[in-house]
Amino acid sequence: MIDDPTDDLDQDESYFDPPPRHARFDAGLLRESLRGLPHRPALVLRASDSVTDAVRLMQREHRGCVVITEDGTNASRLIGIFTERDVLLRIVDRGKNPATLPLDGVMTADPEVLALSGTIAHALNKMSIGGFRHLPVVDEAHHPVFVISVQDIVEFLVEAFPREVLTLSVDASAQLPRGRYGA
Repeated sequence: MIDDPTDDLDQDESYFDPPPRHARFDAGLLRESLRGLPHRPALVLRASDSVTDAVRLMQREHRGCVVITEDGTNASRLIGIFTERDVLLRIVDRGKNPATLPLDGVMTADPEVLALSGTIAHALNKMSIGGFRHLPVVDEAHHPVFVISVQDIVEFLVEAFPREVLTLSVDASAQLPRGRYGA
């Protein structure tokens, strides 16, 4: 029996069909409010608190930053941010003693922020342009409400596209054993 070459053409037609709706990126996600991202309240300290206090708080709460306000509460204006990167670049790299070093000597004063009314697109834009991994979100009075991290945005996208992300096949490079911080 001879195969009919037109049978293969019928099966190949599906190759040219547009991808299913769920496989396309929904640009509307970028217009979503920052409130829709997974987040937790900001960790807040005073500028006079020590670096050791900040690092211990970040470790205990599994966070990458603390924000600094005038009086160490969410009810006062944001004046700075202290991140994991600051530990590496402003303390360890310079041989400073974190036990006696106050945050105001190593924090980023007057950091970039996002308005509570902002969108995911605003966060991505500032993070990309500024190279930030954490951005404080503030209310109209410039009081910290929460902090957005790159991880928060990744988790949001995974939730929005679980099928596309979680059903990927494992490639050879991903099979290597890694610790929590391996990358």
